[in-house]
Amino acid sequence: MKFTRRDTLILAAAASALSLCGVATASAAEGDMIDVAKLMAPAGGVADHVLGSEDAPVTLIEYASPTCPHCAAFSVNVLPTVIEQYVDTGKVKLIIRPFVRNVLDAAVFMLAEAAGPTNYHNVLDTYFKTQNTWAASQTPRDAILEIAKQLGFTQETFDAALTNQALFTGMEAVREQALGEFGLAGTPTFYVNGKTLSGDKTLEQLAAEIDPLVPADFVPTTGAATPAPAAPAAAPAATTPAPATEVAPPAGGAMAPADPAAAAPAGGAMAPAAPAAQ
Repeated sequence: MKFTRRDTLILAAAASALSLCGVATASAAEGDMIDVAKLMAPAGGVADHVLGSEDAPVTLIEYASPTCPHCAAFSVNVLPTVIEQYVDTGKVKLIIRPFVRNVLDAAVFMLAEAAGPTNYHNVLDTYFKTQNTWAASQTPRDAILEIAKQLGFTQETFDAALTNQALFTGMEAVREQALGEFGLAGTPTFYVNGKTLSGDKTLEQLAAEIDPLVPADFVPTTGAATPAPAAPAAAPAATTPAPATEVAPPAGGAMAPADPAAAAPAGGAMAPAAPAAQ
């Protein structure tokens, strides 16, 4: 897969076509309940990478986009504490599910998938932490490659990861399902045992939803339930790049639109132009 900033038009056009075809006619409101059985059956054959105990009383699903600044702020500033207090204690089963708004989102999730189950979340975490570097680059492929090399990829394994057409098609199906069946309007969107929570959420806001769902007699587990990062197959281990400071929450709303042609993130670094002009 070769791409420049202009190539983000490809999936923007696809998202617009979905709305024209009536696939995404409904938008779920804050607090709407979605059938948990349907939520736990993602379309397209894309397997979930679950963090935490399968027996956890609460399932937290996040639909995330690597180019979404709100998703990055949540991943860097809130998610580590959620994992420490809820996932590693056995209270929550966490699923971060791809919502591909553009070709850069697709590339990051394809690299995470190629890195293998034990390194999947480490790859996502790294790209969220370094979003301001690669997403704002005039040559995003080169910037994404440089970070991938620090994660242990070689040029060959990087290129191979971005040629997984079956995964790309599957992620498009996941996006269409989220829009059409679940009424997703933007990222991040969370589902707590099926309850819709849209946009940026603080630890306190998530705790207010999760805590009442944990049985009073629940006995927390001890020790981390999250896997330790491992090197991708056929690639050496390397140091993960990370910023020294927290990511500032972006201004102008609490979520990125599901259709990237509708609005641009702060600074306009990677939001595509309206595809109708192509």
